[in-house]
Amino acid sequence: MPAHGRHQVRLPNSEHKGHPWVIDRVVSGFKLLDVWGLPAEGGPDEFGTLIEIMSTMDPAEGDSRATRALFALRFRLGRWFGWDEATSKLPIPGLTETTLSSRVPEDLRDTTTRPILVSGTTFVPIYQTDDEWAAEISNSTVHAVLHLAWVQQGENLYRGQMGIYVKTRGALGSAYMALIGPFRHLIVYPALMRQIARAWQERPT
Repeated sequence: MPAHGRHQVRLPNSEHKGHPWVIDRVVSGFKLLDVWGLPAEGGPDEFGTLIEIMSTMDPAEGDSRATRALFALRFRLGRWFGWDEATSKLPIPGLTETTLSSRVPEDLRDTTTRPILVSGTTFVPIYQTDDEWAAEISNSTVHAVLHLAWVQQGENLYRGQMGIYVKTRGALGSAYMALIGPFRHLIVYPALMRQIARAWQERPT
C-alpha cells in the first residue's frame, strides 16, 4: 500500500516517546499534544527531503477550503487581540528563557537554520540530526515545539513522524487549545497530511 494510504493517521503518544531522541532533553515540562505518522516513506538518506518538503508548504494556502477559512479566522483574531505581536521575546511559560536553544546539546547548536511553516505559523529551527529536526514557536497562547523524526520501519525503510509539544500561557492558552482541538484533528492535520502525501509522491527520485 502506498505510504499516503497507510500512514495518514494520528498515533498514540507512546509511538513518539519510545525512542532515545534528543528532543526528550529539550522539551522537559512540555506536553506532547499530537503525534502523526506522516505519509512519507523512504530510504535512510531521505530525511532531508522530508524537511525540504515541510519547509516549502503552507497549509494556510493549501487546497482545503475549510482549512483556509480556519486560518483566515485565526489570523484575523490574532490581529484583533494582538496574539502574534512581538511574541518571540515572551518567556517560556514558567521559565525566564525565551527559547529552548540553550537546552540543545552544544554540538547540535546551529545545525539548522531553515524555518518551517506549519498551520500557517513559522517555526524557528533549534537543531537537526540524521533522524531528528526540531523547531519552536511562541505566541500569546502557547510556546510550542514541532519535532520531525525519521523512524526505521525495516531494513533500509524509514517513515516520517511528527510530534507537537506545547506549554500553554495561562487560562487563555488552555482555553484556546481546548477550542481548536476538534478543528485541528478533523480538518487541519488531515489536510496537511494530504499535502505532504502529494509532495512526497512527486519528489525527485
